[in-house]
Amino acid sequence: MSDATPPPPPPNPYQQGAQLSPSDEKLWATLIHIGGIFFSFIPALIGYLVLKDRGPFVRAHTATALNFQITMAIAYLVSYILWLVLIGWLLTIAIGIVVIVFSIIAAVKANQGQPYVYPLAIKFVS
Repeated sequence: MSDATPPPPPPNPYQQGAQLSPSDEKLWATLIHIGGIFFSFIPALIGYLVLKDRGPFVRAHTATALNFQITMAIAYLVSYILWLVLIGWLLTIAIGIVVIVFSIIAAVKANQGQPYVYPLAIKFVS
């Protein structure tokens, strides 16, 4: 009878990933905020779903970015409807400026390792 130990079980592909380092959390949070300028809520949604369990900092930033981008998507929808009344184009431009300015502020705060909460955002996820 041999005293050999059995091989370890294969890794579980559904197991949570390891925690991110603080610098990686800051990087991902910054990229998600900047991605919202170009791709609306998609980067925040993907980041939230993939990274929410990888660290508290990246979870907070992805959640706040997702809330803001969903709120702005709703505002864009309202502005497009208001194009029929000829005031929607002003609202569309204003929303675009708000998205750019607040996303850059959030990205800078994330890069500095500071928390940030967008003004004007409805809290859909926490």
